[in-house]
Amino acid sequence: MSEGLRTQPASAPVGGDAGTSDLPTLASERIWGFWSFTSVNIGLAIATWAFLSGGTLAVFVGAETAIAASVIGNLIGVVLVSLTTCIPSAKYGLEQYTALRSVFGGNGSRALVLVLFPLAAAGWNAILAIMFGRAIVNVSNSTFGTDFGPEGGMVIAAALFAILISWLLLVKGPVSIEWVNKFVAPALVVVIVVMLVALLTEHSWADLLAAEPLAPFGDPGLDWMIALELSLGVGFSWWTIMGNLARLTTTQRAAFWPNLLGLFLASVVAGVVGSFAALVLGDSDPTVWMVPLGGAVLGVIALVFVGFANVTSMVGQTYSGSLAIRRAGGAPTRRLPWPVLAALLFAPAAAVVFWPGAIYDNYFKFLAWVSLVLAPLCAVYFVDFFLLRKRTLHVRGLYEPEGVSRYSFWRGVNPFAFLAVAAGAATYYVLLDPITFESAAAFRYTTATLPAFLVTGVVHYVLTRLVVAPSGKGGYDHRAR
Repeated sequence: MSEGLRTQPASAPVGGDAGTSDLPTLASERIWGFWSFTSVNIGLAIATWAFLSGGTLAVFVGAETAIAASVIGNLIGVVLVSLTTCIPSAKYGLEQYTALRSVFGGNGSRALVLVLFPLAAAGWNAILAIMFGRAIVNVSNSTFGTDFGPEGGMVIAAALFAILISWLLLVKGPVSIEWVNKFVAPALVVVIVVMLVALLTEHSWADLLAAEPLAPFGDPGLDWMIALELSLGVGFSWWTIMGNLARLTTTQRAAFWPNLLGLFLASVVAGVVGSFAALVLGDSDPTVWMVPLGGAVLGVIALVFVGFANVTSMVGQTYSGSLAIRRAGGAPTRRLPWPVLAALLFAPAAAVVFWPGAIYDNYFKFLAWVSLVLAPLCAVYFVDFFLLRKRTLHVRGLYEPEGVSRYSFWRGVNPFAFLAVAAGAATYYVLLDPITFESAAAFRYTTATLPAFLVTGVVHYVLTRLVVAPSGKGGYDHRAR
C-alpha cells in the first residue's frame, strides 16, 4: 500500500459512488477487468474519428507511409498517455483532475478544467456528432434516394439527435458504457474486417501502393513528418479522458495494457482502412466512401454501426469531463443533478454542430491544436508523477482545503508548472503553426509534438528542483534524487 493511503485516518475521503463521485474508488467499486476495459477501449477507438484520421493521412502521404506514421505516432502517444493518466488513477482510484492538484495546485487544476473541458467537449463531441449526422444522411441517400447535403439541416438534426442519445446513456453512468460496448465493439471489429476485405478484393496491393496522396505539400520529407505529427495528435488526444475511465479498473495492469489493444491497435487498423479507402476512392471522409466500398447493403450497415460507435465515444469522454467539472466547480456543480451536469457538458457541441463544415473540414488543424495543448500537459504530469514524486501521491492532501493541503503551492496555484506547459506549447508553435501549417526547418526532423513534450518535461523538472521544492511548496522532497 502506498504511503499516502497508509497515513490516512479512517475518515479520509476514500470512497463514494464510482459512477458519479469524484472520490477515490474502492476495490469493490472497480467494475472493469482486463477484457472489460479492452472492450471499452475498442469501442472508443473505432469511432468514425479513427477512419477520419486515417483518411486525413491520405491527404499527405501514400499507403506505406500512412501505415508507418500511424503505427509510430499512435504507439508513442498512447503509451505516454496511458502511463501518465491510467497508472496514477488506477493505483489510487483517483479522478484524473483531482490528481492534477499535485501538479498545478487546487485552484490551478480548477482553472485548467474549467477552460479545457468546455473547449474539448465542443471540439470532439461536435466532430463525432457531425460524422454521425453525415453517416445518417448517406444512409438515407443510399437507401431512400434522398439528396441531403453534407452541411444541410438534416446533418444538423441528426447530429443533435446523436447528442441526445449520448446524454441519455451518460445519465445511466459508466455501466452503460460497458453495456453498449459489449455489442458495439465486436460489431465494429467485424465492420473493419469487412471493409478491409472489400478493399483488398477490389484493389490489389500494388494498386494501393501506387495510389497518390490526395493533396500533399509535394515535399516527401515534409509530408511524412506531417503524417507522423497528425498521428501523434491522435495518440495524445486520449489524455483528457483515460484517467477517469482507468479509475474503474481492477488493477494497474488492467488499466494500462488494454490501451495497446484498443486505443493503439484497433485505432491503427481502423485508420489504415481509412487511409486505403481514401487513397483509392479519392475522398478522406469515411461517411462518403463506405457505401461505394461496401456496396449498398454492407456500406449502409457499416455506416449505421460506425455512427452509433461515435455515441459511445461521446459518452466516454463526456463522462470524464462531468467528473472533472463537478470537482472543479465546487459547491455549485456538486449540487447540480447528474443529468443536468451532463447536459451542460454536451451544450457546447450542440451549438457547434450548427456549422458542420467549419470544424469537420479542418480536422487536421484541430489535431494540431490538440497536440499543442495536450502534449505539454501530458509531459508535466508524467515528469511530476514518475520522476519527482516517485509514483507516490498523498490522497488525503488532494482533498484538503487550500492552505492545509501539501499541494497548496502558492494560493492554490503552481505557476511554474504552467510556465513549463507554456514553454512546451511555444516550442510546438515555433516548429509548426497549427493555423497555417507553416513549419520551421527543424520540424522535418523532429515533429512538433515530441520537442514540445521534452521541453515541457525538462523545464518542469528543473524549475521544481531549483525553485518549488526548496521553497517547501507542493510536498516535494527537494533532497531526493
